[in-house]
Amino acid sequence: MKKILITGGAGFVGSHLCKRLLNEGNEIICLDNYLTGSKKNVIELLDNPYFELVRHDITEPYYAEVDEIYNLACPASPVHYQYNPIKTIKTSVMGAINTLGLAKRVKAKILQASTSEVYGDPAVHPQPESYWGNVNPIGTRSCYDEGKRCAETLFMDYYLQNQVKIKIIRIFNTYGPNMNPEDGRVVSNFIVQALKGEDITIFGDGTQTRSFQFVDDLVEGMIRMMNSRDGFIGPVNLGNPGEFTMMELAFKIIEMTGTRSKIIHKKLPTDDPTQRKPVIDLAKKELNGWEPKVALEEGLVKTITYFEELLSGEAVSVKL
Repeated sequence: MKKILITGGAGFVGSHLCKRLLNEGNEIICLDNYLTGSKKNVIELLDNPYFELVRHDITEPYYAEVDEIYNLACPASPVHYQYNPIKTIKTSVMGAINTLGLAKRVKAKILQASTSEVYGDPAVHPQPESYWGNVNPIGTRSCYDEGKRCAETLFMDYYLQNQVKIKIIRIFNTYGPNMNPEDGRVVSNFIVQALKGEDITIFGDGTQTRSFQFVDDLVEGMIRMMNSRDGFIGPVNLGNPGEFTMMELAFKIIEMTGTRSKIIHKKLPTDDPTQRKPVIDLAKKELNGWEPKVALEEGLVKTITYFEELLSGEAVSVKL
């Protein structure tokens, strides 16, 4: 049994990671300030004696004896990370400093959940880990993009200067149950709008592309990365190389939900990437042949079912 700290553990990805690692027989400390995470995401785990839920903001130091740390704490959708941009960049930078300091003190292995947003609006397509990116350092998205880039720098410096055992992953668009219906991400937006019979909002002309990875595939990649050979620190892309336009995704969700929603177009936000697709050759090589297993349609069925249950529960509570 390992003692594992997961920051942002009550969030979308963190809650799935908590459940998986707990089921594998580990002791879990789940840290979250509930800015975007929710107790509902981990409520089924609270009766397990090896699961501890702690309300804590990672911009402040946290002390515990642990073997591994997964640093996931940071708002990850534009709606949330642009709501308080100063808080967002502090979470990335101070969160990295505090978790790395803890890892150094207790000699724990630590994984940084970085993002494909470090590539910005890429001039190289698809994106390999060797690409340095095309990021606007003073744009509306920079609090997140540059915060994550700085966190990667800190991880490398703690590794080079203090020999902290680090792992860096770059997460591409991920979806699945436990997503926040108000987070503004494209999959949750489209599904919630479709289920409510509202207009489906596409920003721009809908030709911009994304690669959609189901959360179970991501969690598998994260655990394999944490357990990878000592000499491999990353960064490594974790994403699904299947590429879809926004229009293709919208039509698929309309078909799968049977909605009568219409598609409307709004102005594309500033610095919104036009293309996003990972090169995953490095992950395949270093992570025991890891690659996404869940097809988009299969993952969407599970995600639509989750939101149907969530929205029906909301309707019942309002009625009561």
